[in-house]
Amino acid sequence: MRSNYWQSWYGITTFGESHGKAVGVVLDDVIPGIRFPLTAIQDAVNRRKSAGKPGATSRHEADTVEVLSGVFEGKTTGTPICLLVQNTDAHPRDYQSLEEIFRPGHGDFSWFSKFKIFDHRGGGRASGRETLARVAAASLADSFLGAVSFHFATLRIGSYASSYQDAYTPNPLHWPDADTLPDVLQYLEELQSQGNSVGGIIQCVISGVPAGLGDPVFEKLEANLAKAVLSIGSIKGIEFGDGFALGALHGSQANDQMDDGGFLSNHNGGILGGISTGEKIVFRCVIKPTPSIGIPQRTANRQGDAVSIQINGRHDTCIIPRIIPVIEAMCKLVLADAIAHQRLISGESATLAQLRESIDKIDEDILMALYRRMQISAHIGALKAATGAPIFDGTREEMLFASLHEKARLLNLSPTTVEAIWHAILWESKAHQ
Repeated sequence: MRSNYWQSWYGITTFGESHGKAVGVVLDDVIPGIRFPLTAIQDAVNRRKSAGKPGATSRHEADTVEVLSGVFEGKTTGTPICLLVQNTDAHPRDYQSLEEIFRPGHGDFSWFSKFKIFDHRGGGRASGRETLARVAAASLADSFLGAVSFHFATLRIGSYASSYQDAYTPNPLHWPDADTLPDVLQYLEELQSQGNSVGGIIQCVISGVPAGLGDPVFEKLEANLAKAVLSIGSIKGIEFGDGFALGALHGSQANDQMDDGGFLSNHNGGILGGISTGEKIVFRCVIKPTPSIGIPQRTANRQGDAVSIQINGRHDTCIIPRIIPVIEAMCKLVLADAIAHQRLISGESATLAQLRESIDKIDEDILMALYRRMQISAHIGALKAATGAPIFDGTREEMLFASLHEKARLLNLSPTTVEAIWHAILWESKAHQ
């Protein structure tokens, strides 16, 4: 499974570890001739940096974006774009004492259970530093999104709660209440001095999203947004519109009624039936406390022995200031993909390059499905060999082709062509058995 690949308006593959040499991203299927927005990409990456933000780590990275390929004379060439950011302030020695120990709240134990190895140097790919590549990649979608805009507000940091306001004094925490901001900043300083950390809740409001985005039933817009947001480390939950509060309402209260002017409310957060309504998309997500804390904790090592641990090094007391640009980036990727797909199915005019990009993505889906089919065929072959079952099953093959002929006719495809394709697939599958 290509778990480091995100297929959106363009495909992105991120790479690199927190305390390795670099982190970066490869962007596939980018339309040629687009003005490459390097300045905007660098600005977005800089917004994600922690330096000078409340409760931030003391790690100071330059985060200078290097373009290794795919751009010539300021424009995309249509070939893969590789963006690289060197790790210039990595301190892997800070983690040497943790080589055999599973840190509480981290992915160490679960990653070791899956891969039988884990990168103890700040978590490797499980570190929040990998999100830098997402932010860099998403900036290329800005021109495509048009009037879509994002507004964030922090509704909670630990024991402090705020009320959402449309206008407030800008600050790195996106804290809406100017009156309580000094108290929150002092609260973070106290936690930092104690070696502790804290989580919070962020609200995102996306304006300018056209109606009609999203596809039933497994590609619903909120489902894709939820997956994108929950793929970010430290985010443990998400709700849309009134969210869990809807469970206490009657239908007469929760329904977004309409009149000749449009919707009278937005309890469902701008998405109904999995498709955008044209109202503001509203969701909230909860961010857990940074698990690396300088307070003694109980854990276990690779041998299963109980040990005590106190994590030193440089860590964020509160991850909220840095995670907001990442949430925005993931939403941009989802919305760009939804807008591109909607343009195709609505019959809007598209350039030859855009149509070719769409067909390239379909071809890639076919190849991935074929690859997975071959993997399953190999398992079937092994199972047949172990049980003495015959490789060829004529009855099953006859049923398969009868079904394929029927489906081909329903889809207005040539049954003869479909049969020829499947003969080739079956021949290849048998070669893997």
